[in-house]
Amino acid sequence: MSENIKHQVVIVGGGTAGICVAARLHNFDSKLDIAIIEPSTKHYYQPLWTLVGGGVFPKEESERDEVNFIPKGAEWIQERATEIRADENKVVLESSRKVSYEFLVVCPGLQLDWGEIKGLKDSLGKDGVCSNYSYDTVESTWQNIKSLKSGNAIFTEPITPVKCGGAPQKICYLAEDYFRKNGVRENINVRFISGKGKIFAVPLYADSLTKHIKNTGIEAVFNYNLVEVKHESKEAIFQSTIGEKELVQKYDMLHVTPPMSAPDFIKQSTIAAETGWVEVDKSTLQHIRYSNIFRLGDASNLPTSKTGAAIRKQAPVAAHNLYQVIRGQKPDKIYDGYTSCPLVTGYDSLILAEFDYNNEPQETFPFDQSKERYSMYLLKKYILPKFYWYGMLKGRA
Repeated sequence: MSENIKHQVVIVGGGTAGICVAARLHNFDSKLDIAIIEPSTKHYYQPLWTLVGGGVFPKEESERDEVNFIPKGAEWIQERATEIRADENKVVLESSRKVSYEFLVVCPGLQLDWGEIKGLKDSLGKDGVCSNYSYDTVESTWQNIKSLKSGNAIFTEPITPVKCGGAPQKICYLAEDYFRKNGVRENINVRFISGKGKIFAVPLYADSLTKHIKNTGIEAVFNYNLVEVKHESKEAIFQSTIGEKELVQKYDMLHVTPPMSAPDFIKQSTIAAETGWVEVDKSTLQHIRYSNIFRLGDASNLPTSKTGAAIRKQAPVAAHNLYQVIRGQKPDKIYDGYTSCPLVTGYDSLILAEFDYNNEPQETFPFDQSKERYSMYLLKKYILPKFYWYGMLKGRA
């Protein structure tokens, strides 16, 4: 294999965003020279991990082989990108090889910063500490839920943006529902402790979630960020985000959503804004300073929730506008910030939140989606996974 590699279009990241864009570009023109930089041999449908953590599915249901989703004709560079040299039109790989590009699509996903919480790495997956945010630990969530008979069950949300902003609370609702249906709810204190200031950004859905919390007796605490886990004493330490006050909570079960950020190699590159996120035009998804670079997905500075549903709307815009630029034309397709959060509130209920940049509802169905519905739970459980594997990743939806 040659030391230096050249491709017309290079895509950094073979997750949801990277595969969706690659498939759409291939559908536009099968002769495009496309390369995907992605080290993982497996592809995961991560939205399913909420239901895996709730005992609905085995984790293997969320896993497929990455090779099956690389579009025909695209080259898969099975390495990790470690540096982007935008001024040179090059991506540096972990092997020190360099990949030159004419056009670049940046979508490496988020970095899970487990180490930012003191003591978390040593306790994760044991002694009641669990997380749905890793394929390796998601099963421990279900083990903790079904084995807990009394005590304190705490569910955390960091102050940082996270993959699927509703996921930290969804597993809390599932656990509460399980405790209630199995006759142990009165013996368990269920607390949702968030570093953020409110339950949800969109008032319509926030009102419904607040009502659900009140009706189920969940204690919601806001503006407290998890900073330390003391597994020996089973204590979770939270720091106020609006003052200096500390909150110490004893736990028997602790579900942790880790803080997240753009990958380090993105933060250190010239394509990042001061915040560390990739700097793009929020409408066209074209980079502000590098016209041959497009960005979508979780590592961008787009002011919307970081979800697969958002990528479903971003991918057609990014692929179309990039294809326009390849052909010497101007980007003319607009992304309005649409995203969706299927908010599971129990084993038979779901609030389907859909909204845009302005936090205005942008609902698909001809009824009030802020109400908890069994039909929407079935949508998430059975329809959306198939839609993902056989529609989105093939560039068909």
